[in-house]
Amino acid sequence: MQVSEICTRLTVTCRRDTSALELARMMRDRHVGDVIVVEDSDGGARPIGVVTDRDLVVQVMARGVDPELLRADDLIVGELETALASEFVYDAIWHMRSKGVRRLPVVDSRSHLFGILSADDVTRFLAEELSELARIVPRQIQREQTALEPLAD
Repeated sequence: MQVSEICTRLTVTCRRDTSALELARMMRDRHVGDVIVVEDSDGGARPIGVVTDRDLVVQVMARGVDPELLRADDLIVGELETALASEFVYDAIWHMRSKGVRRLPVVDSRSHLFGILSADDVTRFLAEELSELARIVPRQIQREQTALEPLAD
């Protein structure tokens, strides 16, 4: 299955100059744990970073920094890892595991924002796959019982 089939298409985005206070309000109002920082690129929005609720706690609140002074650009940590919408889910899992991230912005072939893939999205996908696998045995037994003719006494 491709990432495009399980990622969340509706994302919350901001620009580099959005304050940490505004980011927190966006997360609260939209009931999300992250905001994707984007910039205009070639007629679309290109993701350049992700700010999470944890980033706000660790980098702003715990340090006692005024949230109106910090901008999204100040909170972006490290190089952004993304997944292509056309990638297989298992490749995206590898990206998440190797980079130690729980969220991956999903981009199209032009590097424009397509959606976001979270560890929760992956967990739901894997749970469905395991559930389907668990249904094999009862179906196999039913198939065998239907196919068998009664034995003559």
